[in-house]
This record gives sequence, C-alpha cells and structure tokens, in this order.
Amino acid sequence: MLLELKRLTIPPGQKVLLQDVSWQEFEKILEDLGEHRAARIAYDRGLLEIMTPLPEHEVSKVIVSNLIEALLEELEIEFWCLGSTTFKNELMKQGIEPDNCFYIENERAIRGKNRLDLTFDPPPDLALEIDLTSRTHPHIYAALGVPELWRFVSGNLQINRLEEGQYIEVEYSPIFPNLPLKEIIPHYLNQCNIEGRNKTMKAFREWVREEKIKA
Repeated sequence: MLLELKRLTIPPGQKVLLQDVSWQEFEKILEDLGEHRAARIAYDRGLLEIMTPLPEHEVSKVIVSNLIEALLEELEIEFWCLGSTTFKNELMKQGIEPDNCFYIENERAIRGKNRLDLTFDPPPDLALEIDLTSRTHPHIYAALGVPELWRFVSGNLQINRLEEGQYIEVEYSPIFPNLPLKEIIPHYLNQCNIEGRNKTMKAFREWVREEKIKA
C-alpha cells in the first residue's frame, strides 16, 4: 500500500478513498506522507480519504485565516494557530486535518507542545474548512469534540456550534459573540480581490477596533 501511495498522483480538487485501513496502517501512511505536503487526509474507522486542494482553496484559506488572526489580535485574545495539524483519536479510530485550526480557550493547555493526540489533549476550539470540493467531515470533528466549526460553502460562512454531539448552525460565533462575522468575513475576503491584501487587512482591523469600542 505504501509503495502504491508513493506512486500516486492526485490532481487538485480530486480525492482517493482507501478502505479497510487499520489504525497502524493509518499511522504509517501519515509518517510516510510526511508533514510538508499539499494533500489533506481524513480517517473514519477504516476509511481513509486523501484529497489535494484546488489553488483557489488555498488562497481563501490563507486570507480567512489572516482575518481570524487579526480579529483575535485586535480583541487581545491569546491564541495558537496550528494550521493543518493532524488531529486523531485512536480510541475513536478517527482523524482529520482541517484547513486551519485555532486553540483559544485551550491555548494554555497545549502551549509548547510539538505533538498532539486527542486521546489525551483537548481539541482545537475552532476549526476552519474551505468547502470548494465538499471535503468537510462534520461527524469526525464532532466525534473529536471540536466546539466550533467554520465552513465556507459557495462563498458563504457557516458558523457551527457543537451541541450534544452534533453541530448546529448559529448566527454568531460563541467565541466572538455579537459580531456579525457571517457577513463581515466573506465581505473582506472579497475585498482582497479588489483592493489587495494589505489595504483589506487594515480596513478589517479598523472595523474590529470600532466594534470593540461599541462593546
């Protein structure tokens, strides 16, 4: 299987599914694929998905991540961004690599750690998925206990909060209550295509400061 994976070429936006993959095989595949790769994985009780994102997917991921980081910085909220770190739980036989993720409330609990295993460590407080290729697996995130999942679908932001093991779409993020992020984040994402990144980020930071004063 490992030899076949090394020979495998997955075009951007496409995915490969492998069935009956044991946890030990999953761990070995992760090791052989390495951390510096474009492909993303999802593992659900023996079913392994390997997907390569589209270029526009990566652009949206970077800009939205920049906006989230700017939001946290302007609100003076400590956080740790772990990108597409592999999150896994051997007991649940599940694993996922988000487009990006943020430790916020649990930042102190993972500070200084180089490796995370959700069998022992807390999950990220916020996971981000850009759904240009319908890749998101909400049930895996829910099983791993990620409190908040943001999904971009057709240019729209969905904010999902975990309640009793299932995600419920809500209007406001529990992390950023009272901020109309479902409208604001897509707006500034689009602005980047018109005015450029730096001008857009400056405008967004100014908006956050104004909202902070109102609060």
